[in-house]
Amino acid sequence: MQKLKRSSLISSSIDRSSRRYTVLVLVVLAISLGVVGSVDAQSKEQKARQTVERSKLTIETFQSDATFTRNYDGYLKTAKGFLIIPQMVKGAFIFGGSGGSGVLVARNEVAGGWTQPAFYTLGGVSFGLQAGGQASETLIIVTNERGLNRLLNSGAKLGADLSMAVGPIGEGVGTANITADLIVFTRNKGLYGGVSVEGSVVDVRQSWNRAYFGEGLSPSDILIHGKGENPHSDPLLEAVAKLTGAETE
Repeated sequence: MQKLKRSSLISSSIDRSSRRYTVLVLVVLAISLGVVGSVDAQSKEQKARQTVERSKLTIETFQSDATFTRNYDGYLKTAKGFLIIPQMVKGAFIFGGSGGSGVLVARNEVAGGWTQPAFYTLGGVSFGLQAGGQASETLIIVTNERGLNRLLNSGAKLGADLSMAVGPIGEGVGTANITADLIVFTRNKGLYGGVSVEGSVVDVRQSWNRAYFGEGLSPSDILIHGKGENPHSDPLLEAVAKLTGAETE
C-alpha cells in the first residue's frame, strides 16, 4: 500500500513537472514567434523606407533632366499619379525576367498635394537581346482616372489591362497627344529605354503598406481616401510636387 502511494506521488510529481515544462516550452515558443514576427515587420518597414528614399532620388533624377520636364510639362502637371520603381533589374542573355519594388503616389483631389505612397511591385518576363543584367530606373505617369483605378488592385498587366505609351525624350515629342493610361520612362546609366515593361504585372505589396503605416491600409485607403500618415515620406512628396510644378503643401 505504501509503495502504491509512493508510486502515485512520484507519478503526480512527474505530471506536474511535465505540465510545467510544457507550459514553459509554449511560453518560450510564443516569445520566439513574437520576436521573429517583430524582426520580420522591422525588416519590411526598413525596406519600405529605403524604397521611399530611393523613389525620391529617382524623381529628382528626372526633375534634373531639362528636356524631360520641358517636353512632358503638360502631362506632369495634369498627372493623376506616379508609379516610381527606383530599380528595375532584368536578367540574362536572350531570355530573362525583370522586376522591382516601388511606390505609387496619387494627386489628392480633395486636400490638394499628393497622397502618401502605396507600395507595389512591377515584374514580368521580357524577350530579346539582354546581354548581361541591367538595372534601370522607371517612372510611370498615370494620365487618367481609369489608369489610377486599375492600379488599385493587384494583377494589372501593362499593355493589356492598361494602355501604355513609351515616352521618348527627344525635342518636340511633348506636343504629341498621348491618350494612353500610362506613359512609361526607363533610364539606364543616363540613357532612356533601359528595360521594356510591356506585359509586366503590377502587384500590391500589402505587407509593406502595413509595416510602413502601422495599420492595414489598402491602396484605395491611401490613394483615394487620403488615409495613412508617415512623416518619413515628406521629402518624396515634396520632390513630386516640385516635378509637377506645384507648390509644396
